[in-house]
Amino acid sequence: NLPEAAVEGTVDILQKLYTAYVDGDADLVEINPLILTPDGRVHVLDAKVTLDGSAVFRHEDYAVFDETQTRDERETAAHARGLQYVGLDGSVGVIANGAGLAMSTVDVVNQVGGSPANFLDIGGGANADVMAGALEVINNDPAVRSIFINIFGGITRGEEVANGIIGALERVRIDAPIVIRLDGTNAEEGRAILEPHLSDTLQMAPTMLEAARRAVELAASAGTDENREA
Repeated sequence: NLPEAAVEGTVDILQKLYTAYVDGDADLVEINPLILTPDGRVHVLDAKVTLDGSAVFRHEDYAVFDETQTRDERETAAHARGLQYVGLDGSVGVIANGAGLAMSTVDVVNQVGGSPANFLDIGGGANADVMAGALEVINNDPAVRSIFINIFGGITRGEEVANGIIGALERVRIDAPIVIRLDGTNAEEGRAILEPHLSDTLQMAPTMLEAARRAVELAASAGTDENREA
């Protein structure tokens, strides 16, 4: 149903769209929205371009888009480990599997009166290597007073997650107390594996809300203790 007057402009836009995609070594070139005005002309109001990082060597002008220029030390370390990390300004370190769960974890920490120190998504895996890398990144943040590990097992089963956490803690010396919430596939088996290792500095909570409350309380207590010592 495209008016005849808009055909030429639309063809021109589509040709340029394809040229930008191919010549720019892009993973994605998207126009959204593309509008038709009452006078029969088409206009691009917004566009999104995702570049192929493996093709940067062919495009010297892409250096201006290099995110490594603006990453801090922890973001660089996380990226090197394949972790999605964004530093914030709080005291509760956050580790979760999946961007949606990580965002929800940040939200619930705020909801119970705390302040998240970061957003960290470990993705689909929660083995010892991945968990150790995540804990190392967070442990290098001097502002972190407690760590909230929030894992929902799917393809990665609960016992794998639990063994990954224990293995990571055997390899990395963590200064802050940790609260774990583990749910999903084989969560009961995972919690049973973690149970013998629990202590004042390694706790487990039945729900995300309760885990967030404990993590916030531990962070506040650590801050009070430091102030008292000072």
